Amino acid sequence: MNGSGLNGSGAKGIGGFEPDELVLRNLLHQAVSEIEPRDGTLEHLRRAVPARRTRKRQAVVGMAAAALFIGTAIPALVHVSNSTGSDVNPSIMGNGSHKPETEGQSKGQTGGNGSPGGSSGGSKGSDKNKDKHKGDTGKGQSTGSTGGTQATPTAAPSTLCTADQLGGGGSVGAPDSGGAVYGSFRVSNISGTSCTVTGAGAVSATPQGAADGSKITVATHVAGDAAAGLPDPALSLTQLVLAPGAAYEVRFAWVPSEPCQTTGGTTGGGTGGTDPSADPTPTGEATPGTTTDGSNSVSTQLVTEDGVVDGSVLVSHTAEGGVAGFSTAITNACAGVVYRTGLLAAT
Repeated sequence: MNGSGLNGSGAKGIGGFEPDELVLRNLLHQAVSEIEPRDGTLEHLRRAVPARRTRKRQAVVGMAAAALFIGTAIPALVHVSNSTGSDVNPSIMGNGSHKPETEGQSKGQTGGNGSPGGSSGGSKGSDKNKDKHKGDTGKGQSTGSTGGTQATPTAAPSTLCTADQLGGGGSVGAPDSGGAVYGSFRVSNISGTSCTVTGAGAVSATPQGAADGSKITVATHVAGDAAAGLPDPALSLTQLVLAPGAAYEVRFAWVPSEPCQTTGGTTGGGTGGTDPSADPTPTGEATPGTTTDGSNSVSTQLVTEDGVVDGSVLVSHTAEGGVAGFSTAITNACAGVVYRTGLLAAT
């Protein structure tokens, strides 16, 4: 299309556009003339534009901070990599301060160039560190030792148990299928203050009636012996602190080696072993007795109701140091072994 024919001359149309450009412009205006923005568009633009500018500023600031950090860290890293010796502090990148001891040692070792002054400074720093370490170690060991003493049930205080602080007695059970009789001595702290028992004490056996003293022995219980019902020997203690009301035990077992005689006469080994009475009166078995002074509490019996010669064994326990004694009797016992345990904490 030639614009030279417009208005009879070669001049351009309205607004300096070619005629075909004007036609296209009008078409575009008509196409968008009915389009309107949604409600709230202007408000959205008012919020979005400042937010976008803020994000751009934050990005610029973050990049500047990263560049500054890199520029500071690289020289410090190079310095650490080139340093040698035991006084190198790897935390120099993250911490700009040092402990006084480290500074003193570092100055003494590196600042004196081998001079006496430099050596003296390093020595003083080392001595301070060593003394401090020794002091901390001593405190730790002392605390650990004290805690162990309080938790150990066998730790001994300064006072030992006396006769006035101990009370208790012995007891026996019925014979088992093999004829063995198990019993125990339970000794309690009856005072208001704690005391210490430093050993298992002594256990003795005294023949009574027709019991034969030459055939009665006392042995310490060991694993695998005839007294299988006694506690494991490993449970025995060397000493035990008794708080007020607390108790310890010494257990024992009577294992007979032969029964009492079933005819008149005695075996001749018991205390008070006399000839049978001409008029034997049935007396029955002796009742187990308990005393606190270790004295003989079982009267001599000769012949029981079923014709068995009466014999018994008085088992006694003396607390460590001989401060107290307790006894109990095993009836129908003439010959055998008394197995005893060590010091046991009572349950």
